[in-house]
Amino acid sequence: MNNHTRRAAIGLLAAALLTGCGRSAGQAPEQAKDAGTGKISGEVTVWAIGEEGKALGAFAKDFEAANPGVKVNVTPIGWDVAHDKITSAIAGGATPDVSMIGSTWSGELSKTGALDPTPGNLFNKSAFFPGAWSTVDVNGTAYGVPWYVETRVMYYRKDQAEKAGIKPPTTWEEFTTFVKALKEKGGAKNGFNQGYTEGSWQEFLPLVWQAGGEIVKDGTYTFDTPEAVAALNQYQSLFAEKLAPNDTPKGAFPQNFIKGEVGGFFSGPWMVGVLNNDGGADFKDKFDLALYPKGPVAATSFVGGADMVVFKKAKNRDAAWKFVQWLTDPKVQAKWYTTVKALPSVQSAWQQPELTADKQLAIFGEQLKDAKTPPPFPTWEQVARVLEGELEKVALGTSTPEQAAKAIQSQADTIGTGL
Repeated sequence: MNNHTRRAAIGLLAAALLTGCGRSAGQAPEQAKDAGTGKISGEVTVWAIGEEGKALGAFAKDFEAANPGVKVNVTPIGWDVAHDKITSAIAGGATPDVSMIGSTWSGELSKTGALDPTPGNLFNKSAFFPGAWSTVDVNGTAYGVPWYVETRVMYYRKDQAEKAGIKPPTTWEEFTTFVKALKEKGGAKNGFNQGYTEGSWQEFLPLVWQAGGEIVKDGTYTFDTPEAVAALNQYQSLFAEKLAPNDTPKGAFPQNFIKGEVGGFFSGPWMVGVLNNDGGADFKDKFDLALYPKGPVAATSFVGGADMVVFKKAKNRDAAWKFVQWLTDPKVQAKWYTTVKALPSVQSAWQQPELTADKQLAIFGEQLKDAKTPPPFPTWEQVARVLEGELEKVALGTSTPEQAAKAIQSQADTIGTGL
């Protein structure tokens, strides 16, 4: 998913008012209706985003071949315009049958009342990674299904680690020692590249979970907690000890890792391809991956990705849901991985030969067993921007972890959950 979970969330309340289909707070969960029980035919209109959107049209030919009489028309859209395009379509009552959405959007979009609850006769939530399924579960009702996933793991310079005589860390304490050794013995100018602007909340939330904390309790945000402060202390420690730079020039990463100037970083699966492409033929032997180091309680990571939803105004509901079901078939998910390198959301797909042959890929599969997502609150994107601003202050040393926790909580309280 890269950074598309951070796209701005605007206009949802207006969309709900314009369509007149928003659900009131406290309303009982919607009941899903069965779908796709008979023969399907006709056109299915699909909006898909980013590189996946560009590839899906050709990929869907296999579905058409298996279902004569069905035509899948895919409209690719960019991540920079996708959120606004979808919300405008909801407001205007002109939605497609199916749309790909960012994994943090379901709370916003479901509040408008425009999404069709996931039919239980076609999908079993236990087939998906639990963290992935939570991206579509809003107050006990699922809207759509996880399509592909991503999670964060640790990338490190294997050659520098071998030079320093160290192995990948398994705890927070070992992590600090590991990073210090990469710098002092391995030859890295900076032991680690820890984001403090772009994508930083994805690095911070795992630390909260690893410390045993949660960012939501009893339906409200909870950032001013001992666990959050512990996470902020851990986040700040690399900057305070000069093991991670807080002044990396824009565009310097990941070239600084390829050059050996940085010894490690946390990122998602797309970075493997970037490093292999940019680093050259021999670079694949110079880096490796490892699971998140365990904090006081857990070794939890962040799970993101993209979901597929069907709209209530779908003109071909049965065929739409059957298409989504096809996209989550384990063999289809494995083939989709070979097409665009998007990781399967269905656990059994990881047993397909296309995935089992890659040892680095197995790290992501293992990490997905312990990965969480932000709550599906309509206001999450606003709170995420607050986090980014406060984390930057922590990285620059202009705010203490205690001050940051209070500031985040205060602003999150003002924003509210939007439910």
